[in-house]
Amino acid sequence: MENYHKDFLNIVANIDKRQKPKLLLHVCCAPCSSHCLEVVEPFFDVTVFFYNPNISPKTEYDKRLLEEQKFVKIAHPNVKVVEAEYDSQSFFDIAKGLEDLPEGGERCHKCYELRLKKTAQFARDNNFDFFTTTLTVSPYKNSQVLNEIGANVAKQYGVKYLFSDFKKQNGYLHSIELSHKYNLYRQNYCGCIYSKIAREKFEKAKEQAQQSKLGA
Repeated sequence: MENYHKDFLNIVANIDKRQKPKLLLHVCCAPCSSHCLEVVEPFFDVTVFFYNPNISPKTEYDKRLLEEQKFVKIAHPNVKVVEAEYDSQSFFDIAKGLEDLPEGGERCHKCYELRLKKTAQFARDNNFDFFTTTLTVSPYKNSQVLNEIGANVAKQYGVKYLFSDFKKQNGYLHSIELSHKYNLYRQNYCGCIYSKIAREKFEKAKEQAQQSKLGA
C-alpha cells in the first residue's frame, strides 16, 4: 500500500518557502481543516475551497461554511476562503441507486470524486499549482481511495494533486484538540442525508440498548 504521508513529505521537502506554490485546499468542515491548515500553510500559499453539495440540510451546510470562515479569519488570516455553489442536485444525481449503501462504499467514493473534480477544475482555471482535500484527516475515510481518485482527477484536469494522509502523526487527534481550543462546532454525521439517517438510527439503537440494560 502506498505511503501517502511519505509522498507528501517528499513533495514539501523540495519546496522553496520563499516562493510558495499555490495550493487549493478542498475543505469539508472547520474541525478537519484545523489540523490540515497547520500542516500545509508553512509550505504553500493556501486558498480554502468549500465545495460540499452533499451536505444536508442547507441549514447544516450554512452552519459549517460559517464556522470555516470564522475559524480561518481567526487562526489563518492569510488564507482566503472561496465558496463554490451549493448544487445539491449534483450530489443526488451521483447517489442515485446507491442510497442504501453503508458509509464508506461506492456512494461515498462517487461523492469524493464529485468534490475533487470541482476542486481540480477551479484550481486549473485559476492557475493553482496543486490541489488536495482535508478528507484524508478522518479515520472514517479511506486515504488510499481518496488519493487514487485525486491522482486520476489530476490527470483529467491537468493540475498537480498533493498526495496526503493527514491523519498520520496523530492528525485526527490534533484536529480534536484544535476544535476545543477554538471552540469549533463538530458535527455528528459526515454530511449527506444518508449519513444523517444512519447516524440517527445508530443513536436510537444505542439509546434503546442502554434503556434495556437499565431495565434488566
